[in-house]
Formats: sequence, C-alpha cells, structure tokens
Amino acid sequence: MQTNSIGLSHKRVLGVAIPIVLANATIPILGAVDTAVVGQLGLAVPIGAVGIGAIIITAIYWLFGFLRMGTTGLTAQAIGSGEKSETSALLVRGIIIGVVAGLILIVTQVPVFLGALQLSPASIEVEDLAQKYLQIRVYSAPAAIALFGITGWLIAKEKTRAVLLLQLVLNGINIVLDLVFVLKLGWGVEGVAIATLIAEWSGFIFGLWLVREGFNNSYWKNWTQIFDRVRLMQMAKVNGDIMIRSILLEIGFVSFLFLGSSFNDATLAANQILIQFLSITVHALDGFAFAAETLVGQALGAKNRLLFRRAVVMTSQWGLGTVILMALSFFVFGNSIINIMTTAEDVRTVSYEYLPWMVAAPLAGVAAWMLDGIFIGATRTADMRNMMFISFCVYLIALAILLPIYGNHGLWGSLIIFSIARGVTLGFKYPALEASADLK
Repeated sequence: MQTNSIGLSHKRVLGVAIPIVLANATIPILGAVDTAVVGQLGLAVPIGAVGIGAIIITAIYWLFGFLRMGTTGLTAQAIGSGEKSETSALLVRGIIIGVVAGLILIVTQVPVFLGALQLSPASIEVEDLAQKYLQIRVYSAPAAIALFGITGWLIAKEKTRAVLLLQLVLNGINIVLDLVFVLKLGWGVEGVAIATLIAEWSGFIFGLWLVREGFNNSYWKNWTQIFDRVRLMQMAKVNGDIMIRSILLEIGFVSFLFLGSSFNDATLAANQILIQFLSITVHALDGFAFAAETLVGQALGAKNRLLFRRAVVMTSQWGLGTVILMALSFFVFGNSIINIMTTAEDVRTVSYEYLPWMVAAPLAGVAAWMLDGIFIGATRTADMRNMMFISFCVYLIALAILLPIYGNHGLWGSLIIFSIARGVTLGFKYPALEASADLK
C-alpha cells in the first residue's frame, strides 16, 4: 500500500508518539521496585548487588539497541515501498539476530561479566551476589535482545500501542514475581534475577503474538530472501554504523558521570539528581523521534518528497513544542522537583545553582534527537556515525578547555555543547540527505 501526504496528520504523529512516551514512563518504575524489594531485606549488600548487576546487564543489552533502530528504519522503508515480503523478512532477520546474539552472550558470559565487574569494583560480598544475579539474568539474553527487533518492527508498523502493552505486560510480570520471590519466598537477589528472567521470556513470547501479522503469510518462510547476502550486508552496515554511534554517545555520558565523581559529595549528588531531568527529557522526546523514524522511512520507501518533508516538519514541530514545555516546567517547578528528590540542604543548594543548565538542556538537545530519528528512518547511518565522531571530538575539546576553568559548570557546559554539536553537524547533512534521496 502506497503512503500519501493526505494520510499524514498531527493525530497520526501523536498516535505513534504518545504510547512510546507512556511506555518509557514505565521503565524507571521497574528499577524502583527491584531496589525496594531487596531493600526490605534490611541489608546494604543486596541493594548494591542488584544495582551493579542491573547496570552491567542493561549496558550490555543496550549495545544491541542498534537492532531496534535499524529494524525500524529498514522496515518503514519496506512498508512505504509496498514490499510485503521484505517487511516480513526483516522481522524474521531481527529475531534471528537477537536470539543468536543472546546465545553468544551466554557462551561468553564468564569473561564478559568478569571484565565488567572489574570496571565497577565493589566489596567482595557485593561482587559475589552481583555475579549470581548476572549468571541467572544472562539466560534471558536471547529473548531480551530479540525483543529489540520485535519492538523496532512494531514501531515501523505504527503499532506503538502494542509496544506500550508489551512494556506493561513485561514490567507487570516482573513486579509481581519480584514481590512473590523476594518478599514471600525470601529468595533475595536470586529472586529478583529469576523474576526478570521469566518476565523477559514471557515478554518475548507475547511479542511474537503481537507481531503475528508478520507470520500470517508465506513470506516469512522465504529463507532465500531472509538470508539474501545483499540485504544482510545492508542490515549489517546500518546496524554497525548505529552501534559505533551509540558507543560514542554512551562514552560521552559515562565520562560525564566519571568526571563528575571527582567533585565533592554534594556536587556529585546534585549531578545525579539533575541527570534525572535529562532522563525525563529524553524519554519524552523519544516518542516524537520514533515517530520521525517511522514516517520518514515510509515516505522514503514510497519515494514521496512531499510526504517526506511533511513527516520531518510535523514530527519536529511536536518535538520542539515538547522541549519548550519541558524547559518552562523545569524553570518554574525545578526547585520543587529537587526538593522532592532530596532532603539534604547542601545538595539542594548545589542543585539550585546548576538548575539553569537543565532549563537549557532540552532546547539544546532537540535538534540532535529529532535529526537522529529522521536519519534512522532514512537509514543514513554512516552520516550519523561520522557526525557523532565529530561531535564527540568537539565535546572532548570543550572538556579540555572548560573543565579546568569552570569546574562543574564547565562539565555541564561541555555536555550541552555536545548536544548542540550533534544537532548542528546532522543539520548540515540534512539538505544532502533530502537531495540524494530517491524522492519524487
């Protein structure tokens, strides 16, 4: 079915975006419940073990986030061009890649987890419990990574309500089992890990049911097309570019947290509180960036220039409106939010001082986030990789200049410059993207 500009409306953009925003809102709830249930054991060690274990496994899984983004862009283009066989093939490819990657992680878990624990040293007791947690969680890796492909396919199909439902089911099962295994049965850290293991496999099975449309035809069994060398190479290139880009982005944020730990305790705590403002912004913007991925990809697949521009403009309008609202909210209610998050007066005082950076952050980052969505939808991932490298270099230069002079203000300023550089560099590439795209 060919897509046309008449069918693209603000209602359609919101229909894609809002369920993603709501789905993102459920993510921190699960982490809070995991912490709360082990917190009832009355010991610090289990809390630390779950915290470190969850960070390690989440970071490893996050490296495969390219599967979600690559699947969305390629599938949206296949939908736009009416290639039903390739649409189904991309779903199967995504699932196979996820399952195989998960199995490889299971096989290589010993050196991977050993290296990860060395990077985040803790007491022997915490490390021992964290290792037990990881040894259980890793057996859900095939399901958890394959879910990236399933989610990307659903987003490309504009079935974001299904994505929300999937997130609610997965997190709901996890929370219920947390309460049963830890509070009722007393399984401690292992109980938290088993709860997540069962929840992720349940989510995978439910996800397969949600994408049953992709299997309700004979295309998904066309192994010649699924394993077509040219299409596999294209998928590998797209995913490889996104992975490199994502690693550079992650290094940027990890270095921010690492450098922030060199300041006094109050400043370190304030940074941890203020980073939550950024997290809220990212979760809100993700909905409209995902909408851009889907709608831009479909327009490119349909070779419809008018639809392409309309998708870019409409999703960006909503993204800009969202960050303006968030910046105003942080300006008006920022102090109150800080007061809710901490009762320590010294931390509050320091947080107030750096709050203006949080007002600026959404405005500075909107171009980068929206252009990421546009370029993913267009699968111009080499540009994303290259511009991220340039932006990362700009960030390092900013750190070298500003951090020694302005301290924590210089650190926040460098992070803001990083966001601006990402938006500016991709912005320079946008005209070439549209000009070189096969649009009519």
